[in-house]
Amino acid sequence: MTSDSRFEPKITPAERLMLTVEQSAELLGLGRTTTYELVMSGTIESVHVGRRRLIPRSALDRFIERLMEAQSSDCRS
Repeated sequence: MTSDSRFEPKITPAERLMLTVEQSAELLGLGRTTTYELVMSGTIESVHVGRRRLIPRSALDRFIERLMEAQSSDCRS
C-alpha cells in the first residue's frame, strides 16, 4: 500500500521538533534579524543539519524560561 500525501495531516511549525530561524522568529514574535542575532550570540541554541541552521523547539522553550526568570528576578529587586 502506498502513502498518499494528500491525506497526511500537515505539521505546523509549532508542532515541529526542529525549526528554521524564520519559523522560530514567527513563533517568538520577533524579527528574523533579531532571531539570527540571538542564535549567533548563543542566546538561542541551534544546530547545523547539512547547510541548514535549525533551532530545536526545546531551545526556544529554554530561551523563554530564561527571559521569564530574568524578569521575575528584576521585579524582586
